[in-house]
Amino acid sequence: MRYAFQVQYIGKNYAGSQLQAGSDLPTIQGELEKALSTLICGETAKDKRPIKTIFSGRTDRGVNSVGQVVHFECDEPIVASKFIYSLNEILPDDISVSDLKEVSSSFHAQKSAKRRHYVYEFVNRKCKNAFDGDLLRIKYDINIERMQKALDYIKGEHDFSSFKSSGTLNPSKVCFIYEAKCRKVGDKVIIDIIGNRFLYNMVRAIVGTLLYIEGHNMPPEHMKNVLDAKDRRKAGQNVSPYGLTLVEVTY
Repeated sequence: MRYAFQVQYIGKNYAGSQLQAGSDLPTIQGELEKALSTLICGETAKDKRPIKTIFSGRTDRGVNSVGQVVHFECDEPIVASKFIYSLNEILPDDISVSDLKEVSSSFHAQKSAKRRHYVYEFVNRKCKNAFDGDLLRIKYDINIERMQKALDYIKGEHDFSSFKSSGTLNPSKVCFIYEAKCRKVGDKVIIDIIGNRFLYNMVRAIVGTLLYIEGHNMPPEHMKNVLDAKDRRKAGQNVSPYGLTLVEVTY
């Protein structure tokens, strides 16, 4: 039987969501599979086999999630409420799961996903605040209207080669962005980007380009120039991962 659930995590203490071959660094997948194997097979079971998980997508070191979707296989029926409670008791405090349900054998957390919604938050204030945490702080004034005009250029289907890092595994660089918008709430700037797929570090590179445009008082149209160039050297630097959160995956 195949089951799927949502996973929430704070990514600061992990080397990303995915297991890394030949590395002992902690990952979300590693902790989740260890907890699932313990709960399903038991700590001392002689025939214990690892429970393998499939994530809706990879998140990098430091990136958070409130809506990551994961599926796994289990031979025995699962009582959702009891299972979720027990699993959360085993998992580290900065990882939790919710909304467990049985899915069809054709469901695939990654391949069946239609849209992924990311949010990036940063602080726009000259002076620091003790409650800013690890969020990026931009000291110069941000013009939300100008930033929105720049974001409008990435909507639709484009080759996003200018915004990918070298670790992208999928050779396809074309993505479709359904929504890209920004808003300011108090001292926080919040950027929402919804797409069918994302390249490695793509959101962080887009935000870095937005900040480069704002910081150098460039016209919003510069975003289109960067997009059309299909050249990573034309875009801004990747911003800190700590303000990035995977909010929702839809199927």
